[in-house]
Amino acid sequence: MASTADIKNGVVLKIDGNLWAVIEFQHVKPGKGGAFVRTKLKNVVSGKTVDRTFNAGAKIETENVDRRDFTYLYADGESYVFMDVADYDQLYVSAAVVGDASNFMLESQAVTVALHDGNPLYVELPASVVLEITYTEPGLQGDRSTGGTKPATVETGYQIQVPLFLEQGTKVKVDTRTGDYLGRVN
Repeated sequence: MASTADIKNGVVLKIDGNLWAVIEFQHVKPGKGGAFVRTKLKNVVSGKTVDRTFNAGAKIETENVDRRDFTYLYADGESYVFMDVADYDQLYVSAAVVGDASNFMLESQAVTVALHDGNPLYVELPASVVLEITYTEPGLQGDRSTGGTKPATVETGYQIQVPLFLEQGTKVKVDTRTGDYLGRVN
């Protein structure tokens, strides 16, 4: 057991049988009354975020989550296969655990997998990845006051919005958290 003084960004807490990662925390000491810790927690499995307040000095249960570097190998039916870069062991992760990360994963890409008691919790990608546009309509310049966008399909099969001047075969940088176009890559 730990106390609220041990709360830091990235610490994983066990609350009501669920694992919650601390995104933000703030120790508040008002002029009147007792001190408390205001936190923003993210459910490790579902990704849901909640605000939770703990009284200062309250006992909380922390969990040990092992974050290790893996390489994505291939998709195998309903699961994805990753290789541990340290000992070359293969890990099968279900599509539910991988989630939206599958939209941006290419074979032999480096990822971070969070493990708890040997079970994968989530897959973390780099902040941005470089993908090639496999299909997009030709952009038509018209009379508009702002820069227009058009849909484009990248090599993973995911569809993003890109500026009109981009063509098929262009490599683009994509934000893995939001799926937004960040720029062209030469």
